[in-house]
Amino acid sequence: MKTKKQNAGFLHVGRKLMHWYSHHGRDLPFRKTRDPYQIWICEIIFQQTRIQQGLQHYKRFISRFPDVATLAQADADEVLLYWKGLGYYSRAINLHKAAQQIITKHAGIFPSGHADILALPGIGKYTAAAISSICFGEMRPAVDGNLYRVLSRIFADDFDISAGQAFTYFSALALPLIPQDEAGTFNQAMMDLGSEICTPRLPKCDICPLQGHCLAYEFGTVQNFPVKSKKTKSTDLQLSYYFVAQKGQFLVRRRGADFIWKNLYEFPQTIPSDFSPYIIGEKTVQHKLTHKNLTIHFKEVELPEKHSLMDFAAAHDFIVMTSVEAAEKSFPKPLQNYLDEIFPAGNAASPNV
Repeated sequence: MKTKKQNAGFLHVGRKLMHWYSHHGRDLPFRKTRDPYQIWICEIIFQQTRIQQGLQHYKRFISRFPDVATLAQADADEVLLYWKGLGYYSRAINLHKAAQQIITKHAGIFPSGHADILALPGIGKYTAAAISSICFGEMRPAVDGNLYRVLSRIFADDFDISAGQAFTYFSALALPLIPQDEAGTFNQAMMDLGSEICTPRLPKCDICPLQGHCLAYEFGTVQNFPVKSKKTKSTDLQLSYYFVAQKGQFLVRRRGADFIWKNLYEFPQTIPSDFSPYIIGEKTVQHKLTHKNLTIHFKEVELPEKHSLMDFAAAHDFIVMTSVEAAEKSFPKPLQNYLDEIFPAGNAASPNV
């Protein structure tokens, strides 16, 4: 059992972090609101995107979909379009589904209970804790990579962050550091410290506000933490696409909701043998996804007039598009890059807003 003296020491660390944050915290637009909708959007966008890269995406998305109702009523293709450039398109699909669920199950009001927030599509433990603490004042640490790294270094704690109980373990470790009713600010301070100071490589220990309380710094073992033993092996995949074009139009179809690149648009992956003589170019690119290394082979097919592009599309469930129409759809990044090379001036990479 922790003594009052120990608890006071933990709180001192938390308050010191909060003091640093009050002077050095980043000035970000979503820091000026407690609107759970806006906090939710920013948390999803910035989970895998650096602040500098994602900020314009966040502003554009919020400008087009300023509230739950607008997002819920939007067409799925438009939501994906406004997600263009961020990757991880399944997150945009889940945002759309969650907005619709808020309309149907919560009368259009973003739920305030942690369990209800956690039940929304695409929201995990970290995001639910962040929204609960920032918007509704719940005493919940938002456990993510930043918190794992900072706390494991402060306590020189070798608990494996890849273990199934890591979230629970580090939540318990963080709670005594959080001043009462300040969990939201504490979580944002922890995010900034981990992003700006206590970085994975080359941490700026010389200017860290918690240097005097960091056991890893004291022992000279900062780079030994956090401990992560479980590594997911990447798999190699081969994909082939045929860019079948005729007079500035080409074939696409929408992917299903299984496997990678859910609901995005793609080119045909096979063609009839009598199309093969019209292959006029080939290209191979490498592309990395989480735990997947893709080798993608592109073949450009220029179809002569004796073959009807429209008839083939109708018979094989494809859509015939122009580059202008394709600019209003979302393609996987390597396919988008290919389109940008084919149509350098006619295929916009992002929504015109």
